[in-house]
Amino acid sequence: MSLPLSELIGWAIGLLGMFTTVVGGLVKLLLHNFEKRLGERFAAQEAARKAASRHWDENFAKVLQRQDKDAQALLELERSFLRFQAELPLEYVRREDWVRGQAVLEAKLDGVALKIENIMLKGARND
Repeated sequence: MSLPLSELIGWAIGLLGMFTTVVGGLVKLLLHNFEKRLGERFAAQEAARKAASRHWDENFAKVLQRQDKDAQALLELERSFLRFQAELPLEYVRREDWVRGQAVLEAKLDGVALKIENIMLKGARND
């Protein structure tokens, strides 16, 4: 049972064609799976990027709110301090002013004491 050379070549070409078709199909299947997994990976990365972006947007919004609150608190503190500065002279006396006032009072008391002493000395002479 020997096959003529032309039939043998036909069989070889047929087997080679089937092998090429099977390999091509496998390559196409592998490429399709590879592309599908890449698509899934890109979709997952895009979802993660959106979640991270949302997270940062929320954090920045919180920071901006906190900054607004801090600015409002600082403004209120500044107003309170200015009010305090305006009321300070009404409630408290500076040290230099107190010393000067005390010196004036003591000088007046010394003057009164001197006059009383003079009156007493004049009274003692007249007796």
